[in-house]
Amino acid sequence: MGTMLQREGLVEADYRGTLLADHPSDLRGNHDLLALTRPDVVAGIHSQYLAAGADIVETSTFTATALGQEEYGTTALVRDINVAAAQLARAAADQHETADRPRYVAGVLGPTTRTASLSPRVDDPAYRNVTFAQLVESYTEAAAALLEGGADLLLVETIFDTLNAKAALFAIDCLRERYPLDFEVMISGTITDASGRTLSGQTVEAFWNSVRHAEPIAIGLNCALGAREMRPHMPAPSASRASHASSFRTKQNASQTRHQTIARTCAPPARRPMSPAAHRPTR
Repeated sequence: MGTMLQREGLVEADYRGTLLADHPSDLRGNHDLLALTRPDVVAGIHSQYLAAGADIVETSTFTATALGQEEYGTTALVRDINVAAAQLARAAADQHETADRPRYVAGVLGPTTRTASLSPRVDDPAYRNVTFAQLVESYTEAAAALLEGGADLLLVETIFDTLNAKAALFAIDCLRERYPLDFEVMISGTITDASGRTLSGQTVEAFWNSVRHAEPIAIGLNCALGAREMRPHMPAPSASRASHASSFRTKQNASQTRHQTIARTCAPPARRPMSPAAHRPTR
């Protein structure tokens, strides 16, 4: 979604709209705001992915938590952003689904700009810029709004710090106890280099063992590396669990998607969709 939005050539006025015309700080680059200020752009991108053959579209809410919006001074809009983003994706999915092919909406919960298990200060390794409770509160607000807006499942993605992810999963568990809808969870981590470890130092297998209690319908990797570099690290989660394994590549065409019959899926990455006729397998 982010790469597609960058291709639109949006300017500061697009991010402000009339809603934030007098906002005191710059907002360009805060893509999540576009669900409120330029919903036509966001809806159009969803439609392109669905037309290209996607079964699931993600909401444009990667930084739509109170912690993520804090630097822009737009934390008061977090609920509105998530509800609107889910509604846009839901409307696009409903428009493209047929009786024999339903389309789904994944409500995205990004990693935030904070790290619960790492210190941002090289001279003070004990320092933390966020608490577990703050993360839970932030994720709870966003997740509840995504479900309210019509998300079918929640995707905790681009996980570089597993403790952040565990806060998101705890928030989701709490929502299950009080939310009337039945919904599933997907989890996607991020390895930072060819060593196959997350930023907080876990191997893929260790990462899976840390989050498997959430019983996701799919687990996988996204960002950081291309498909070829991530491929050697995929067997670890898929070999040790019953859920599907998924891989999201960075900066590739949405059409470059391959669905396999084994317990493994490759989800559409974040770049320009192509027509179904132009689909090519991912290697």
